[in-house]
Amino acid sequence: MPHEVVDAQISPTGRLEVLSRAEAASLLNGGHGGLHELFRNCSLAVLNCGNETDDGKQLLERYSSFDIRMISRERGIKLDINDAPASAFVDGKMITGIQEHLFAVLRDVIYLGDEIRGNPRFDLSTSDGVTDTVFHILRNAGVLAPVSTPNLVVCWGGHSISREEYDYSKWVGYQLGLRGMDICTGCGPGAMKGPMKGAAIGHAKQRHGGRYLGFTEPGIIASEPPNPICNGLVIFPDIEKRLEAFVRTGHGIIVFPGGVGTAEEILYLLGILLHPDNADLPFPLVLTGPRSAEAYFRRIDQFVGETLGVEAQRRYKIIIDNPERVARELKTGLQLVRDFRKVRQDAYNFNWGINIGDDFQQPFVASHETMRSLKLRRDQPKHRLAADLRRAFSGLVAGNVKADGIREIEQHGVFEIYGESAIMGPLDELLSSFVEQRRMKLPGKEYNRCYRIVGDR
Repeated sequence: MPHEVVDAQISPTGRLEVLSRAEAASLLNGGHGGLHELFRNCSLAVLNCGNETDDGKQLLERYSSFDIRMISRERGIKLDINDAPASAFVDGKMITGIQEHLFAVLRDVIYLGDEIRGNPRFDLSTSDGVTDTVFHILRNAGVLAPVSTPNLVVCWGGHSISREEYDYSKWVGYQLGLRGMDICTGCGPGAMKGPMKGAAIGHAKQRHGGRYLGFTEPGIIASEPPNPICNGLVIFPDIEKRLEAFVRTGHGIIVFPGGVGTAEEILYLLGILLHPDNADLPFPLVLTGPRSAEAYFRRIDQFVGETLGVEAQRRYKIIIDNPERVARELKTGLQLVRDFRKVRQDAYNFNWGINIGDDFQQPFVASHETMRSLKLRRDQPKHRLAADLRRAFSGLVAGNVKADGIREIEQHGVFEIYGESAIMGPLDELLSSFVEQRRMKLPGKEYNRCYRIVGDR
């Protein structure tokens, strides 16, 4: 079926009104080595906000005629947009929040291409170099404002959750907003939009000018298009830098129901917290949902216990069907974070003190070879096992919704996952429960598995 499209020309506001000739050339160049394709694909995802598709490949095919070009003029720039999704416009005018996101994409693509890539200052082969890169991307985006009290709560969860789960995430966000806490999410729909929407009402009642930060990356933005409530969108080069940004800027984390992507996030954070250097670090982590989601969290808790042990289970609390208790738990936890950092004279706006190892920072590119090579065995430190479990789930996310991962599956068949039977059994049970609960795809779609659990070689 054809989809309604719109042509438009829009102008930015602020510092992006003027670009250097080199920056303009990078975006005007649609050929090999230019930034145009990256900018085009991310822009299409932003403009697709509100449309139901979590398939990046399908989105690119649906709007194959879409294009966005920069018109460079002496007095500034304009974006010339052709065949954009009509849902981004109201009465022929682009929604303001979406327009802001479009220029946030432009800002971050320029910074990535002009300042990060190929710059010896940012050594992405070292742990410190990666962290420095994350810091500078955040600072360039203007989201590292000085804060006197830690109050930023990161909310993770699925983009295609049920209506009941979505409404619950709004109620939690509302309780957070009433207590003056700001929100940071993956910026998409579902459990990423709900907390922002709820917090906005709580903030309005308290006359609190809220921050609603959204962190994304090119591989996932198509399946999780930024919602217009987000007033601080940042595009990171890959999922690993995006995850590090959540942990470095957030003061506590709430996890709502989701699927494999949410499980990846949980394993990422648990792996970091299990590192001996982070043993005494306060970092409030709450898993929560309505009563109907209790089985989902109990299954995850069982999986964590069977693979990473009791120590990992102690790093979080499960609170079911109680938004007020969740907000109070975070409020108490953030006070502990403030006291801890004050004693150590650590910054409140960027957590330099947490140890994030190289195995959580280097990009994992899902392929049949890399998925087969994962070390899913218990004869290694728990934080290293968590790192490879996280990579396994990252590969499943790629196979489910990322354009490159979907093409890999189409060309070479499903991913094969090898590992110790004591880990493969619980992993298979967890993934099967996600399929049964329809947490792998949007409602109404049949799920075609992109993986096969093989066991030990």
